[in-house]
Amino acid sequence: MISITEEIAAPSPPQRVWEVISNPSDVVSCIGGAELGPSHDDGSFDGTLAIRFGGIRVKFAARVALDLDESLREGRLSARGKDGQGATRFSAHATFRVVPGEEPGTSRVSCDGEIQLNGKLAKLIESGAGMVVSRMTQEFTDELVKLCAPPAEPHAAEAARPDTAPSRPTGLLARLRAWWARRGSRRQGQSPQAAHRSVNKSGEAFGQGGRR
Repeated sequence: MISITEEIAAPSPPQRVWEVISNPSDVVSCIGGAELGPSHDDGSFDGTLAIRFGGIRVKFAARVALDLDESLREGRLSARGKDGQGATRFSAHATFRVVPGEEPGTSRVSCDGEIQLNGKLAKLIESGAGMVVSRMTQEFTDELVKLCAPPAEPHAAEAARPDTAPSRPTGLLARLRAWWARRGSRRQGQSPQAAHRSVNKSGEAFGQGGRR
């Protein structure tokens, strides 16, 4: 027999975590090697799970029943199946519950269950179960946190875009414009004749290479 007692911390509100963990398709997407099959009239559904124990990869097929209590955010799962060659059969029962975490807006997911194995692979699976369960729990936690995360806010996406607005002129061009603006403001206070002399003088300097 394999006993499972796990607690997962999620940085999302309990209602959001419950929405994900009570949806079989979402749960399956968080488990590597798992696939969701067709559902049946009684509410149960088929599923498969491929797990590697050391150098051996075992694929189980099972029929799964799920009983949910929305008010308590609690679920009960039962499954029964066998490996692909029919050498090992199993039955599993588990309960899980979502409760508020220690910090506002966070959650804790607790899970307790047992798996009974019969067949020639039972001893091999039981011997490596501890390491496999630990690895799968960590993978499931990582995927659950990603799936429960809120979508990116629009203003954050806008901030991430490169700035396409034209930049202000800098360097030599900016200094030339500032010099021209200052020169124009000084000329506004001169008489037309003085301004004309100033222009002519400048023109002479530019036209004759600076000769006087």
